[in-house]
Amino acid sequence: MSFRKVAGLLLLAACSRATTAGDSGQLTGAPTPQIAVEQFLRAVNAKDLQAMSTVFGTKDGPARATMDRTELEKREIILACYFNHDANRVLGENSGRDSHREVRVELTKGNLRRETTFYAVKGPGGRWYVDNMDIASVRDFCGNPGTGRQ
Repeated sequence: MSFRKVAGLLLLAACSRATTAGDSGQLTGAPTPQIAVEQFLRAVNAKDLQAMSTVFGTKDGPARATMDRTELEKREIILACYFNHDANRVLGENSGRDSHREVRVELTKGNLRRETTFYAVKGPGGRWYVDNMDIASVRDFCGNPGTGRQ
């Protein structure tokens, strides 16, 4: 086997390992900030903590690879309460601080409609992770069936 083929295989293996989570081999993060937010929101509505943990993370990768599992699950349960919604619409994306991208989203729950911001950062393998979000703007979503004012 030629040196170039071996070098290419090693590079491919390194890139693959950098974008997977542990032994599962599952691809983590998303190709763009908006897709990371959309995947996060789908996982929230599905109450799928595993799916949330594939796009929730930092510049170091998925939170499930860097955080204590119990702590991560507690955070995800709280986030799922606040960001559970009936409909969502991406309003736009802008540059943020510290290499972040800010993704503005309109969330609807019942007759409540709120705009919030998700902050995404590029991690290993060029994959994007949601590492923060504006919970204050959706504080009335948690525990509210959506019968309040708009």
